[in-house]
Amino acid sequence: MISLRQHAISIAAIFLALAIGVVLGSQTLAADMVSGLRSDSDELSVEVAELSARNDQLTAQLDAADAFVAGSADRILGGTLAERSVLVFTTPDADPADVDGVSNALGAAGATVTGRVALTDAFVDAGEGDRMRSALTNIVPAGAQLRTGAVDQGSMAGDLLGLTLLLDPATNEPRSTGPELALALETLRGGGFLAYGDTPVRPAQLAVVVTGNGVESDTGQGATIARFTGALRARAAGTVLSGRPGAAEADGPIAHVRAQAPLATTVTTVDNIDRETGRVTTALALTEQLTGGAGRYGTGPAATSLTLVAMPR
Repeated sequence: MISLRQHAISIAAIFLALAIGVVLGSQTLAADMVSGLRSDSDELSVEVAELSARNDQLTAQLDAADAFVAGSADRILGGTLAERSVLVFTTPDADPADVDGVSNALGAAGATVTGRVALTDAFVDAGEGDRMRSALTNIVPAGAQLRTGAVDQGSMAGDLLGLTLLLDPATNEPRSTGPELALALETLRGGGFLAYGDTPVRPAQLAVVVTGNGVESDTGQGATIARFTGALRARAAGTVLSGRPGAAEADGPIAHVRAQAPLATTVTTVDNIDRETGRVTTALALTEQLTGGAGRYGTGPAATSLTLVAMPR
């Protein structure tokens, strides 16, 4: 007969065997897992290396294409905007190198840049809307009238600055006097909405709005810049909105223009001015605007092509 002591020893032996089995099994499983993870890691490392090499190759090709475009800019653009005048507006996040690049492209095209006007943080701040609308209402040129649909700060500012700073497309004549133009600029600069240098800003036929790489979501800044550009276009012989790729995404100003039919069919957008191709395209796009066309150029969402061919001179 099995005693209680022998029974207890048997049970203990069984549990000891199970424990040993678990330990040995876990060690084997752990070894298998480590081996599998090491294999996965090696495969991922190879994949990352291949993608990095591919990225370096594409970047080199893009840089080479940019260098080619830069070297050919004079031949591509020469004379396309001869005897045309352009006013350059910049948003608060515009990169100075992009602004200079666009200005250089305009110069290569034969255009005269009549001034650079910077929109400030207050200009695109929804919280400053009432104050800016009040300032705009007080500087409308004598005999002029703002469009009835221009009620938000972006549209109202674009309409007012279009009236004062852009030539009438029908007559190619200013729609404001020198004192009226100066009053508009000085009032808006005094209110902290605009900034510009000491060189006098003169009226122009065309406008380019240079923006950055997008704006913070839910601030309304992208919509304000888009509406400002659209209102400028309604008063100008042509207007182009140019920015970096991020401006064509989410709440960016280019994304807003491309998403709204009335703007998309009148304002030309370029979303790659961090590249020489985009800067040259911006100048070419003004020639398209002069013929009544509008396009969406670059590599971002809703772009229809990288660039456009030079228009007939």
